[in-house]
Amino acid sequence: MNLNLRQAIMTRVKNKSEAELREIIEDSVGNTEMTLPGLGVLFEMIWRDSGEEEREKMVSVLHQSLARQKLPS
Repeated sequence: MNLNLRQAIMTRVKNKSEAELREIIEDSVGNTEMTLPGLGVLFEMIWRDSGEEEREKMVSVLHQSLARQKLPS
């Protein structure tokens, strides 16, 4: 069986309401590593459909978040 992960994730969320999408995202963030590919696909969709100003904002938020992270030595 050839499973296309992107397609499977897009099919799972295609007809969800905004509230349902938010719940899916919130349930996935900080969950097991199994949810990371799904978040990656959703982020890819957001990135692809965002304008340059929105992309700059996302990169800025990410940069600031990374700067606050304490990584193990």
